Amino acid sequence: MASEIQQFFRDHGISEVEAIIPDMAGIARGKVMPAEKFAEDEGMRLPESIFLQTVTGDYPPDTGTAMSPAEIDIVLKADPKTVRVVPWAAEPTAQVIHDCYYSDGRRVSMAPRQLLQHVLELYAQRGWDPVIAPELEFYLVEPNIDADYQLKPPIGRSGRAEPGRQSYSIAAVNEFDPLFDDVYAFCEAQDIEIDTLIHEDGPAQMEINLIHGNALDLADQAFLFKRTAREAALRHKMYATFMAKPHAKEPGSAMHIHQSVVDRATRANIFSNADGSPSTLFYSHIAGLQRYLPDAMSLFAPNVNSYRRITRYQLAPINVQWGYDNRTAGLRVPMSSPEARRVENRLSGADANPYIAIAVSLACGYLGMVEGLKPTDPVTGSAHDMPFGLPRSLDEALARLRDCQPLVQLLGEPFVHAYTIVKQAEYEVFLQVISSWEREHLLLNV
Repeated sequence: MASEIQQFFRDHGISEVEAIIPDMAGIARGKVMPAEKFAEDEGMRLPESIFLQTVTGDYPPDTGTAMSPAEIDIVLKADPKTVRVVPWAAEPTAQVIHDCYYSDGRRVSMAPRQLLQHVLELYAQRGWDPVIAPELEFYLVEPNIDADYQLKPPIGRSGRAEPGRQSYSIAAVNEFDPLFDDVYAFCEAQDIEIDTLIHEDGPAQMEINLIHGNALDLADQAFLFKRTAREAALRHKMYATFMAKPHAKEPGSAMHIHQSVVDRATRANIFSNADGSPSTLFYSHIAGLQRYLPDAMSLFAPNVNSYRRITRYQLAPINVQWGYDNRTAGLRVPMSSPEARRVENRLSGADANPYIAIAVSLACGYLGMVEGLKPTDPVTGSAHDMPFGLPRSLDEALARLRDCQPLVQLLGEPFVHAYTIVKQAEYEVFLQVISSWEREHLLLNV
C-alpha cells in the first residue's frame, strides 16, 4: 500500500521533490531530487552544521559544543502532513517539510521546528493546546541588485509609485492585483489559509493574516508563505521583502502572533472562566510574556536591522505593557467573545523565524502560567509615552537570553547555545561594515 506521500505524488503526477527544513534564519534548506529517488522511509542526510550557518553563509569561528567535532550527518524524515505542490515550478513538483534526527533516533534539539514541537509537548503534558494566528507584514520593492542603493516602491498598474501612508487603501492593493492573484492562487494550491489582505502604513507595505489554528501547522504556513510571496513577486519583476526595517523613514514590518490556549479534552478556551470572565491563567500568561519577552528579544528580533524597527511612535512596541485593544502596547488583548479571548504579541519582526518566534512566545506565556505570575495593570493611554523596556541591539539581546536561566532551561541549552553563537557571529561581521552615515558625518568632522 502506498504511503500518504507516495499517493500524493501519484495523484498530482509529481516528477520532482523539494525536501526542505527551516534553518536558524527561517531559510529553506534541503535537497531537490526526482520523485522516484525520494527515500521516505530511510530518510535523507544533511550535515549537522546546517543549523550553524549564518545568514551570510559563513560559520561561527568556534562552534564549541554546539555540534559533534566529527561534523556528523543528521537524518531528515518527512512529515506527511506537510506535503504540498510547488505551484510556481516549471514541472510537477512537490515540497515536503522534514524533521531532523540523529542516527540513534534522538531529535536534533537545535532544529527550529523541533523547538516548537518541544514547547507544544510541554503544553500537552498540562492538558493544554495552543491556538495561533500569525499576521505577516512585508514590503514590495523595485528589484535592487546594488546593495548600496536605497530601496524604492515598485510601479503599480497606474504607472506610478506609491507616495506612502495608504493604510487600508483598497485602491493601493488593487495597484498590484495581478501579483496578488498569483499569491492567492499559490496559497490555495499549498493549503495556506489566508484570512485577510490589507495595505499597511508604508509605501507598498502589505499585511497577510492567516486563519487561526494548530501552532505547528501555522508555523509551517508562515514559513511557506514567505517563500511564496517572494516567488510571486519575482514573477512580476519586483521583490517581496520581510526585512524588519527596509525603509529608513517608514514603519517596519512585524509578525504579530495572536495566541490563546484551549483544553485538549473539552476544547474550551482556558483564558475564560465559565461565566465568560478572564481566567487566572489568562492573566498569568500575559505576565509570563511581560516577564520573559525582553530576555527573549533576540529570538523575535534576530538581525541587526531588526532593532531599527523598535522606535518610539513608529507603530512598533517599545515595551511589554499590555492593554485592551491598545495597539501602542507590546501586548494587545483584542475585543472578542470569551471563546475567542487571546493576546496578541506585537514584538516580533517579520524577519523572525516563524517556528522560533511562535515557540518562544508560547514558552514565555507557559512560564507565566506554571509560575503563577501576575501582570501589571493594563495601560489605557499610549504605551509609546512610557519608558523603553526592550533591548536596543542584538548584542544586548543575546546577552540577556544567555543570562535568563528559566528560558535557557525550557528551550534547551543546545538550542540556545547554537542560536546565540550564530547570531553573535553575524553581529561581529556587521561591526566590520562602515556605513554611509559614518562617512557622511564623521569623515571630515571628527
